[in-house]
Amino acid sequence: MNCIKLRKKLHQHPELSNSEVGTAARLVEYLTPLAPDHIITGIGGTGVAVCFGDGATGSTVMLRCELDALAITETNTFDYRSITAGISHKCGHDGHMAILAAVAQYYAKNRLEKGRLILLFQPAEETGEGAKKVLEDKIAQQFKPDFVFALHNAPKYPMGGVLIKTGTICCASRGVIIRLTGKTAHAAQPETGNSPTKAVYQLLPLFEQLPMLINSQSDFTFATVVGVKLGEKSFGTSPSEAEIYVTLRSEHNNEMKRLVDIVNDKVIELAIQHKLAYSIESEDVFDATVNHEAAVEIITSALSEEPVHLTPDPFPWSEDFGQFTKLYCGALFGLGAGEDTPALHNSDYDFPDQLIETGSRYFIKITEHCFNIKPPET
Repeated sequence: MNCIKLRKKLHQHPELSNSEVGTAARLVEYLTPLAPDHIITGIGGTGVAVCFGDGATGSTVMLRCELDALAITETNTFDYRSITAGISHKCGHDGHMAILAAVAQYYAKNRLEKGRLILLFQPAEETGEGAKKVLEDKIAQQFKPDFVFALHNAPKYPMGGVLIKTGTICCASRGVIIRLTGKTAHAAQPETGNSPTKAVYQLLPLFEQLPMLINSQSDFTFATVVGVKLGEKSFGTSPSEAEIYVTLRSEHNNEMKRLVDIVNDKVIELAIQHKLAYSIESEDVFDATVNHEAAVEIITSALSEEPVHLTPDPFPWSEDFGQFTKLYCGALFGLGAGEDTPALHNSDYDFPDQLIETGSRYFIKITEHCFNIKPPET
């Protein structure tokens, strides 16, 4: 089976975050005949690490991709479409896995004489949990890479182009769930109860004002209200419960903290003012992915003959790869997936197979460059 066929098989059998058991098994089945020095499973849950070289001399390089799919119903009709109802690979993780599989094929034929390469197939990227779980795993803590790299395909950009910058490459984000609870009343006598309606109306304008309130200079710091629930179709009852779902997004982690603090303070203020019970929870929490200058220089040097574009702006979406670049010298780059490719998370998106060869070639060049330079001082 070649890597394109592997990609299509993975595409047919998508799995959600923390449930990628079958995906991991298919990868192990594909990679075992390549006879890497080690295959380690169960990292951070369902993660898989494939290792080439012993690391006795030279640098240790880690390349990372993602295992998980999304809870999106696929509308494509090709023969390898998802066979799992309501789940599909709409972020291209099937393609990212195929890229690392192609890198493994190369090093199976070109064995390392120095250095060590770790190909990490990471679970649960979509929920922001996977990188943390991997890094907390005692097995992964033994890897201690000198360099870490990842890529993400980027529709609407020229096919095969590299998009890279120093500093924030993917924004921080978090989903915030706000619950306000009062007391029901007859709709004819709302004053006998305690509805959260006024508090909701006072809270919603805050989200548009957040960038100004923290004096943010970034166009990538903002809030998006993704859902509001207040009462139900019961015309005789004044409601007692409300829920607000909002996504906070920021180019910088320190600004994200300030956004969270302002939202928390305002919710508490309104809850006290209107005598409401409240709760504030967060899900899908992502720190910003911050590229190291040295790692960006490695990418631009290694890919000097490739179409590399230094972009002034980060991608607005989030990636949990930032957990790795907090600890190790590393960088994530965008890989153009073509101007006509549907956007990420669109129901008709499909990873372009031609990027498998392109992405693996770029990763191999970056890896070889790392093996020929001095590891960073720790």
